[in-house]
Amino acid sequence: MIKTAIRFMLYDKLKTMGALFGVIIATFLIGQQSGIFIFLTNAMSSLSDNTRTDLWVVDPVVNNVNALGQIDARIGPELESMDGVLKAYPYLIAGGTAKFQNGKTYGVQLIGSQAPSFVGGPWKINQGSTPQLLQEGAVSYDFFDTKNLGNAQLGDYFEIGGRKVKLVLQTKGARGFGAVYLFTTLERARMLSRIPSTKVSAFLIKVKNKQELEQVKARINKSIPGVKAYTPQELSSMTVKTVLGSSGIAISTGTLVLFAIISGLIIVGLTLFSSAVDRIRDYATMKAIGATNGYISKLILIQAMIIGLLGFTVGSLLLEGFRNGIANAGVLFQYSLALRAVFLAIIVVISIGGGLMAVWKISKTEPASVFRN
Repeated sequence: MIKTAIRFMLYDKLKTMGALFGVIIATFLIGQQSGIFIFLTNAMSSLSDNTRTDLWVVDPVVNNVNALGQIDARIGPELESMDGVLKAYPYLIAGGTAKFQNGKTYGVQLIGSQAPSFVGGPWKINQGSTPQLLQEGAVSYDFFDTKNLGNAQLGDYFEIGGRKVKLVLQTKGARGFGAVYLFTTLERARMLSRIPSTKVSAFLIKVKNKQELEQVKARINKSIPGVKAYTPQELSSMTVKTVLGSSGIAISTGTLVLFAIISGLIIVGLTLFSSAVDRIRDYATMKAIGATNGYISKLILIQAMIIGLLGFTVGSLLLEGFRNGIANAGVLFQYSLALRAVFLAIIVVISIGGGLMAVWKISKTEPASVFRN
């Protein structure tokens, strides 16, 4: 039956190519929009996903890791005195303006971590090492933010808050949601942002026993007023929900994916339907010599599945080219095996749905029609 299906497809190459093109476009558009969505959601929760901590302790009104309020730094010793807490690292996130030698400026986000552990970052280090951040005026920058920072390179100087800083470490892919991250020491971040030593953005908690993580979190939330503890996963999920809820990203992405599914279904369905109409006498002849509706239906659906699988394969190759291409611009993401399986399932539905339109037409065809003029 597969050979017969292929013969039918090869007989009308133009319509086969049209249906194949529809599947390719649908695969590419679904994957493209999904990839951009993955990148954006990863960027939203970048801080909570990459910071090496067991718990975050933040202001209780915080629902977005990118918008942390300030809390009292004196809470640190209190946290460390609690049962189950190994260490409480102060963490500071502050906005600043970088000014370059050509007079241009750019908004940056200073991230200050306690040296020498640097629990709060940097991560994805490409050049340099964290001990270099102990140098006078030292900050990091990301490879993909080079243009935003006046085409700066390692060893270059510019100003933040009227003070000179030096780029000593380069990350590659340590980026935020619309933010340029510059990692440095806690004290230098305070100095550059002029935030007093009595305030921090968060405390990063290391626990003695990870199996008691939930108990330690509950203990902090019960015992210390004015703060709330979250696991990195909780803060990450809360951040993504908050940002998606206050923006149109989810709606716009979902609409485009739905459009790709509908357009693919229409293209494949109409093409196979048109092909079935053109070959109506052939199918009627097959019925006249004994082929059942079930056999004809399987023949059409096999054609649809072959087109779907070929289109999915080509579309997936184009997606990999797209993913690698935009990775050069810093838009980094990966498709999981589960997500690829979802893409394939969608394409199978599109292909079968399109094939059923042709099946419906053929099922109405009488075998005797082959003898009519």
